[in-house]
Amino acid sequence: MAGMKGLKKRRRIQIVIVAFVALALSAGLIGYAFRDGINYFRAPTQVMEDPPAENEVFRLGGLVETGTLVRGEGETVTFNVTDGAYSVPVHFTGILPDLFAENSGMIGTGTYVNGVFEASEILAKHDESYMPKEVVDALKETGVYQDPDEEPGS
Repeated sequence: MAGMKGLKKRRRIQIVIVAFVALALSAGLIGYAFRDGINYFRAPTQVMEDPPAENEVFRLGGLVETGTLVRGEGETVTFNVTDGAYSVPVHFTGILPDLFAENSGMIGTGTYVNGVFEASEILAKHDESYMPKEVVDALKETGVYQDPDEEPGS
């Protein structure tokens, strides 16, 4: 009977060790899979004050600066994104969202190469009152954001 208790105890310890190793291995694989899938958000001020590496994919958000939207040949578009303090030039080739316009909020995914944000994807607000939280926070930091629910001059 005493030998049976020792065998059960050893078996439990082995199961706990195997479970711990499996958990550690799965956590490592998940972390490895996510390393390229995580895109950090940056405002134009953050990009200009601390430029990212050329191979780093991140999200840039702010307002499309008035007077900077230039449509090139085909689907090529250039414009500036601003948070009120700094502007970052953006180059994008592709189809823009229908609601994309000057002085409206946008978020782009891409890389910062030679002082230009090379966007691979552009997202725009989906109605007149919505703006992504990250963009609102960045605009509030620079004092440019105006709440659409507030009355002007109040």
